[in-house]
Amino acid sequence: MKLFPLFLKTARLLFYLGLLFAACVTIALTLLIFICSKDLPKLPQPLSRIIETPKTEIFAASGQRLLTLGVRESVPLNRVSQNFKNAILAVEDHKFYEHHGINKLRTLKALYITLFKPGKIQGASTITQQLSKNLFFSFEKSYLRKFKELLVSLQIETSSTKNEIFHAYINQIHFGAGTQGIEKASRVFFDKSASDLSLSESALLAGLPKSPTEYNPYNHYERALKRRNIVLKRMVDVGFISDLQRIAVLETRPELSKEHADSRTGSYFLDALIKELEQKYGKEVVHHGGIKVTATIDINLQKAAKEAVSNGLVRLDKLMGLGKDVKERPQAALVAVDTNSGAIKAMVGGRNYYTSEYNRAVNGHRQAGSGFKPFLYYTAFEKLNMHPGTVVADMPVSISVKGAPNWQPKNFTKKNRGDLILKKALTKSINTVAARLVEQTGPASVIETAKLCGIKSKLHNVYSVALGTSPVTPLEMASAFATFAKEGVRHEPFMIWRVEDPFGRVIHEHIVQEKQVLDPDITYQIIDMMKSVIDRGSGASVRRLGFTRPAAGKTGTTDSFNDAWFIGFTPGLSTSVWTGFDKKKKLIKKNGGGITGGVAAAPIWTEFMKKALKNSHKKDFPIPRDIKFVTVNTITGAAPGQESLQKNKKSGNSQAEIYTIALKRGQKLNSIQTNPLKNNVSKPAASRGLPLDLSLDLPPASNADKPDITVTDILIGINDEKKESGSEN
Repeated sequence: MKLFPLFLKTARLLFYLGLLFAACVTIALTLLIFICSKDLPKLPQPLSRIIETPKTEIFAASGQRLLTLGVRESVPLNRVSQNFKNAILAVEDHKFYEHHGINKLRTLKALYITLFKPGKIQGASTITQQLSKNLFFSFEKSYLRKFKELLVSLQIETSSTKNEIFHAYINQIHFGAGTQGIEKASRVFFDKSASDLSLSESALLAGLPKSPTEYNPYNHYERALKRRNIVLKRMVDVGFISDLQRIAVLETRPELSKEHADSRTGSYFLDALIKELEQKYGKEVVHHGGIKVTATIDINLQKAAKEAVSNGLVRLDKLMGLGKDVKERPQAALVAVDTNSGAIKAMVGGRNYYTSEYNRAVNGHRQAGSGFKPFLYYTAFEKLNMHPGTVVADMPVSISVKGAPNWQPKNFTKKNRGDLILKKALTKSINTVAARLVEQTGPASVIETAKLCGIKSKLHNVYSVALGTSPVTPLEMASAFATFAKEGVRHEPFMIWRVEDPFGRVIHEHIVQEKQVLDPDITYQIIDMMKSVIDRGSGASVRRLGFTRPAAGKTGTTDSFNDAWFIGFTPGLSTSVWTGFDKKKKLIKKNGGGITGGVAAAPIWTEFMKKALKNSHKKDFPIPRDIKFVTVNTITGAAPGQESLQKNKKSGNSQAEIYTIALKRGQKLNSIQTNPLKNNVSKPAASRGLPLDLSLDLPPASNADKPDITVTDILIGINDEKKESGSEN
């Protein structure tokens, strides 16, 4: 009995504490509502005007408008197929006509999952809440904004009918492929009015808003069908259709319209830019927020890039003897980067955007072949105290690889030249010399150099990495070579200069930042050697085809002829070109023989660069103060003399040439007797080998300049090359 009074006191205390807590919560909630209601956006009248959000505009660097997002076409509710209305309700908010803006059960479930299942965040937005987001133009993601959206949802529910809300909602949904609103989506995807949509078509469209890019049927048709099937199952669960109807629809495959495919951006660059914006600000802001974006793209350079790729692929088709009936054709990608800032000035991701939206310039990871060698040579100069005049031995090489057969790379010509200087080795792209260098430097050091320059892809820690066996993208190569062009200064590549909100306030502005990552003197030595590649080596077709400006570059071809590259730069512009099939398939001439980077990619690079730089002044690469130039015999590495030349001729070696090389302060010409790589000495490697796809050789073209690029020009160049001793690509 004594416990009963104590129990009453405790219960009374808890009761009053509960009342006090409830009062505090009520007061706090009232104050929060009062504070938040002051700056809530005003509801438009009628509600259908809510879809009249400001349009997002994307501009080129010159100020020309490239694209407008958020253009919508409104359609009355009674002109929308009941199939679609049921489908979108089933998958988005099947209790829409029952709740008052908030689905209490869904909210509690979402709260439970978010709080008690780490790593999972469950949304609980009703159709009304989704609609209310359109009235907010700030880009913050906070609980306060969510609370404001909740208040606006309640306001919408009290001031509008359910049909008015639903009408506004279906006319503002983003479906992807450049479409917003059900009428435009219906026209674009199926070339019909929204009133004529079948159950299968309706379910497919209703599945797109969850992730318009991921489920875009133009790019991912099978994925879109799987999503459609989920929508159909949901329609069965909520009672909109029977299971027999669902099973019948599963057998159908909606036919997409081809005539309206141009509702997409039509641009690989714009697709990549929009994806970056969506990752940073979210899809709602990008497509509904009315932001203004200034991109880095140069319209004139972009036009030149598209023309060069198109013309180059036509020439390549003819060279391969591909008729009109051939479906599988080689692709190409081009990226041009401003060396002074990192701004991407032009981007082409494939042969035809509307045939394939896959952006090979950004996402295409392919082996670069000999295009990777400049990173190796820089590493050798830095780590081994070598220079362009160091004498090496071009002779068969066999390098031990722990746990794998010896690595024995061959030259393209299957011949060896004997002793020669490193500048000539890079000019002629000799594989055995590259193998000897990476054996001394180790692959890890080469990888470090490549990463410093801007390569972000995974590079395998094996000797063959020096010959470009680790896949990289054209964007990475253009950006990394820009580091060489800018005397070792690294700029991150970027696509966006500036972003403004609907009121003109700047919310993002790119500030150019640079970092010295390479030694300027060694970098210039690499530039000088890469100039020789174009002037007298595997990239000499650039000169033959009429490009006369100072430039440096490197060809690249894999030994299977799957990939053919040319990456080159002037002091202001670095451009990477890749050609090949999407699936691993050889580039073969119609009369047999593989097609190399100097034949497939270099002409595209040349045509683009001639147009891109047409109105700019010629400019050579700045020479560092501590660089001096000397001429050497390419075999002895010594200053040229009549006696040494006579000796080479008598010995039957016709490869003796005179090269001008760049030396740093304190560097001296090497003697062949002191050559550290003369003998074929191998040592065990710490890294395991991978299946090799080695780089190839391309003999130098003649130096005759021609104003236009034709298949005949290329074939003449190939014939000229056969008369030469051969260089490697």
